[in-house]
Amino acid sequence: MTADPALERDPRFVVRLARSDEDVRAAQRLRYRVFAEEMGARIEGDATGIDEDEFDDFCDHILLVDPARSEIVGTYRVMSAESAAELGHFYSETEFDLGGVRALPGLFELGRACIAPSVRTGIAIATLMAGVAQHLRSEGCRYVIGTSSLSVRENAAEVGRICARVARDHPSPPELRVKPHLPFATQEEADSGPRRGRLPGLLRAYLRLGAYVCGEPAWDAAFRTADLLLLLDMKKFDGRFADRLQRAA
Repeated sequence: MTADPALERDPRFVVRLARSDEDVRAAQRLRYRVFAEEMGARIEGDATGIDEDEFDDFCDHILLVDPARSEIVGTYRVMSAESAAELGHFYSETEFDLGGVRALPGLFELGRACIAPSVRTGIAIATLMAGVAQHLRSEGCRYVIGTSSLSVRENAAEVGRICARVARDHPSPPELRVKPHLPFATQEEADSGPRRGRLPGLLRAYLRLGAYVCGEPAWDAAFRTADLLLLLDMKKFDGRFADRLQRAA
């Protein structure tokens, strides 16, 4: 765990690392409320009211805290390549064959991002992401991967078109393409097709930061989402947007 616990401060929020088992439990309870109760996902801790899996003990847990209520209202978890080697795999390897991505130097993985509905605003998202970015730089991260999930509950065909479009417009180098274990069908948009759907906020933010889309999406049956594997080269991080993200005020 990183020695410096305070990552980012804002008059409304503080971002810090989990300092105790209870901090991690609070993050897991928040994840359960968002993923299971709000999104309807089938998760391992369904009978306990927490979202817990084998990866949690190998990750740093970054928390968004509402200091007025002393409440954890957002979280991300971060896994290094060393921790993935100790466990045996990254979370994303449960969905993808990472191929050449797995051998990238200074590789970290982001996952299990969520924010409580009561504070789900641009400021909260930007503050949490700024803290994550600061943590990654402090840990010597060169490349970061993570899955971006698109719910298919309302319009699977539109999600397929969105995935095809972003994979076409933001492709990774060919040697950094991945293969989903269980592909989700995509569909190229015809010129006369329906209006393009709006990208989810986090996916839009990642792409603005310069992230690559590493190929076709995987189908996550538990969450009922199409998952894209994203890759960000920290050396190509858009400095102006990063500064804006870190100010987040």
